[in-house]
Amino acid sequence: MSETLQATELAAPDADLLAQTADAVRAAGSALRERFGEVVRYQTREELMRALAANDDTALDILRPRLTSLRPDAGWVEDELDGGALPPGEWWVVDPAEGNVNHLHGLPEWAVTATLVRENQPVLTAVHLPLTGETYTALTGAGAHLDGRPLHVSETADLGLSIVATSQARPDEDEKVVRRVGSSITAMLFDALVVRVAVPATLHLLNVAAGRIDGFWQYAGARADLLPGALLVTEAGGRISDAEGRPWTPQSQSFLAAAPGVHAEAAATLSR
Repeated sequence: MSETLQATELAAPDADLLAQTADAVRAAGSALRERFGEVVRYQTREELMRALAANDDTALDILRPRLTSLRPDAGWVEDELDGGALPPGEWWVVDPAEGNVNHLHGLPEWAVTATLVRENQPVLTAVHLPLTGETYTALTGAGAHLDGRPLHVSETADLGLSIVATSQARPDEDEKVVRRVGSSITAMLFDALVVRVAVPATLHLLNVAAGRIDGFWQYAGARADLLPGALLVTEAGGRISDAEGRPWTPQSQSFLAAAPGVHAEAAATLSR
């Protein structure tokens, strides 16, 4: 049997699995959309955490049984803020409400994501934006798509003409990382055309994959906020690395995704 035929036969079950994963994130997104609207008021961190958990639980009640039925032997990442390498085998890396704090504040930048990781490599991902109805998908070796339409990163070759973006990994990051984020934004303000700063990371990475912006970087970070976008950008023809241009893994301390024409220049800016 030829290698091409073997790859096709292996990809077919994953393509079916991706379609069912997309259905699952759409169903969870529909439930979260029903909870969206007025700003959720909170006075203490405990109240904030309860509100965030309520959204997570709403989506997980749908995602967990559906995804578990698709791959009963796959592990499940319980904490979306976890980072580092996973044990061997298959794992579902899920963010039930990516941009959860935006949801609570009545802001539109939030999503539901599910990524299947096999032997520490993302195999497929589905990201659903409930307020627009858009679903972004990627399958290793089969490209990235928006509702079935192929995605391609931009052809920009000049960082000085580029829109770039960054995000904070978490609100309680240590001082060293916070200062590194600040200095990197300053550096990019000198070298790029426009710098966007907002959470969550995944939505910026969708824009890189779709060619709407030219690059995204982040210091620190978790699997759930980087793996979906990493696969989407790679399958859309982009390059990923750490902020200094070295190969990226979930253990890396930084992340950079960019169109090929500006990747090296962006890494040079972030390495200063």
